[in-house]
Amino acid sequence: MATDPAVLKAAHTPPLSLPEAQARLLALAPLVPTEQRPVDDCRGYYLCHDLTALRTQPAAPLSAMDGFALRSGDLPGPWCIVGESAAGRPFDRSLGTGEAVRISTGAVVPPDADMVLIKEDATVEGVRVHLTGMAPDPTERHIRPRGMDFAQDKLLLSAGTRLGPAQIALAIAAGHETLTVRRALDLVVIDSGDELAVPGTSLLPHQIPASNGPMLAAMAASQPVRIRRIGPVPDRLDALADAFAQAAGADLIVTSGGASVGDHDLLRPALEAAGATIDFWRVGIKPGKPLMVARRGAQLILGLPGNPAASFVTGFLFMLPLMRASLGAAEPLPRTTAALLAEPMTAGGSRQEFLRAHWDGRLVTLDSLQDSGALGPLARANALVVRDARSPAVPAGGEVPVYLLDFG
Repeated sequence: MATDPAVLKAAHTPPLSLPEAQARLLALAPLVPTEQRPVDDCRGYYLCHDLTALRTQPAAPLSAMDGFALRSGDLPGPWCIVGESAAGRPFDRSLGTGEAVRISTGAVVPPDADMVLIKEDATVEGVRVHLTGMAPDPTERHIRPRGMDFAQDKLLLSAGTRLGPAQIALAIAAGHETLTVRRALDLVVIDSGDELAVPGTSLLPHQIPASNGPMLAAMAASQPVRIRRIGPVPDRLDALADAFAQAAGADLIVTSGGASVGDHDLLRPALEAAGATIDFWRVGIKPGKPLMVARRGAQLILGLPGNPAASFVTGFLFMLPLMRASLGAAEPLPRTTAALLAEPMTAGGSRQEFLRAHWDGRLVTLDSLQDSGALGPLARANALVVRDARSPAVPAGGEVPVYLLDFG
């Protein structure tokens, strides 16, 4: 296969930078269809439209404390207690001169009352309440005004926002029963390679358990997705063609292994045989240089490297952003944050690197093993330290950009 002119040309094409490769991939992201979904079943989905409030919250002034609602003009009191306002059971009339009502947190403040005297600053004698502490300053301090949280028609969340617990609660409080989101992505993950064996089976010396597929599926599960796994698939064109046929209805296919240009890397000819249009590039990163993208109708196929660390890093930098873009995320790409090195970091090589590391909330420590075939560093890592190509050495305590690894 390495003698194919197209393959040779691809092998000698200068690798793209990470931003260029990500932009090129995201431009191809297929948007999945929309659906109406109950708000309380939208965790992890992305809004398709701006979300505005259908009501005002709170709809009336509410007490922020337990105490007594009264008129500040009657200070310094005393006041006659004429009733109670509890959460869900408001006092049924306005207050008159010298009157007060007991009020609980979250209860409606009666009309004409403009102050809540908290219990700690009051003494009750029979039906009369006396000011024995400090009056609130300002007088409305313990009152949540109408519309404090949001007013009707106010923009609450922008299109592309991911819906987590707080966003779901806000949408429900704003009066929404359903939301327009993109349906779950149909994803097929294919493991390929003659050296791979089904996990749990007896292994020959030349075999390893097929772990990349489950790893990529676990990464993808952080998004709204229906996942099907195929493999391990042997390095045969007919076997790969059968796998692609099985995955014909998926929105996205992600493969692991066979994406390079060696004699036994059959992903490219298998895709061509399946009728896919291939856009192959190399990315100037380490690990994860080989990457393959193909389109078959509306379906996108993303070929990732077979080495575990390379598969993980490219899954993080390409598969997850592609999924987010297809699901309508406003910001599909991960962001770096700054951390301080626990130990010195040597100068960068010819490619941008993503080093497996552990961050303790302040200091980040590089794993001593950075081989792309090693799984141990991945399991120990909660961060990827970015070392730019040809960057200078960084001393201990120096600041470096890191990606925090959190798929949940």
